[in-house]
Amino acid sequence: MNPPLLILALTLWLSGCNSYYAQAVGGHLKVLNAARPIDEILQDPKTDPALKHKLGQVHAIREFASRELALPDNRSYRSYADLGRPFVVWNVFTAREFSIIPEQWCMLMVGCVNYRGYYDRLEAERYAAELAKTGLDTYVAGIPAYSTLGYFNDPVLNTFLRLGDTETARTIFHELAHQKLFIEGDSVFNESFAATVELEGLRRWFANNPEQLQTFKSRQQRQQQFVELVDVYREKLRLLYASTLPAETMWHAKAEIVAAMRQAYAVLKQSWDGDTRYDKWFEQDLNNAKIASLGLYTQLVPAFETLLQQQGHDLPQFYRRVAELSKLPKPSRQALLEGLKARIP
Repeated sequence: MNPPLLILALTLWLSGCNSYYAQAVGGHLKVLNAARPIDEILQDPKTDPALKHKLGQVHAIREFASRELALPDNRSYRSYADLGRPFVVWNVFTAREFSIIPEQWCMLMVGCVNYRGYYDRLEAERYAAELAKTGLDTYVAGIPAYSTLGYFNDPVLNTFLRLGDTETARTIFHELAHQKLFIEGDSVFNESFAATVELEGLRRWFANNPEQLQTFKSRQQRQQQFVELVDVYREKLRLLYASTLPAETMWHAKAEIVAAMRQAYAVLKQSWDGDTRYDKWFEQDLNNAKIASLGLYTQLVPAFETLLQQQGHDLPQFYRRVAELSKLPKPSRQALLEGLKARIP
């Protein structure tokens, strides 16, 4: 069944049995309907020159992704949709009162994932509020892009195009990596693999532009420092929650750990030349769900980076090696990747 017929069939079926799936299918259908071929937009004399310039860059990025990174050469990211909003979806993350392991939802087509996405921010916030009433920690995050894993021709969206060429390239490389390989029920594996591909892609994309490469490396170093800082305190929370302390004592200890993490960040950013990129993340409620959500995207990146180095940065060989890992039982591949992480000095 081709994509338009598939989505129509899903809409008719799901609208009668599950309101969450109905909004998901209906939301994606609106995204697809808003898309126009980039070549058509570039040739249209009415196209705003600024948009034309950005989409010209997208065309170069898209060709680079398949030619230099061995990512799927298909119709994804060859059309553009302006959704008139800052994010395409809002993801709801949750975790239990004394846990930094995110809750999972099992869904059609993608299997079990550690979040639940909504095309309407208010719907996401309403659902998060309902979960919070049951005692769960919740976190709602705006998401600029997602992948349909090759089931549909994913368009370029204003939600990430507005963030600049670097973020656009990063997003396209990342989402095409999901089309290259995706394992049902292992969000950490999937996101860390795609994040590693995006990083390698950006290193290559900026290779002939020393100034942009240096800017990228500087931002990447700060991001890594931020992630490592949160990892340290997430581990402190994990050990706390694994203890047998009374709940009240645990709450006080959690507050002390979170306060220490904020203080450590304040010290860290003093060396960042005024970069306040992560201030908002620390200023807002630092609950288990928020802290857990960050680990989903970065936890195994060091392991995949090591694996990429072992393959001599040969991406096709790297993809083959990762595909071999994906066939292992989850505990086995997780142990292997954790072993790779442990080798990093």
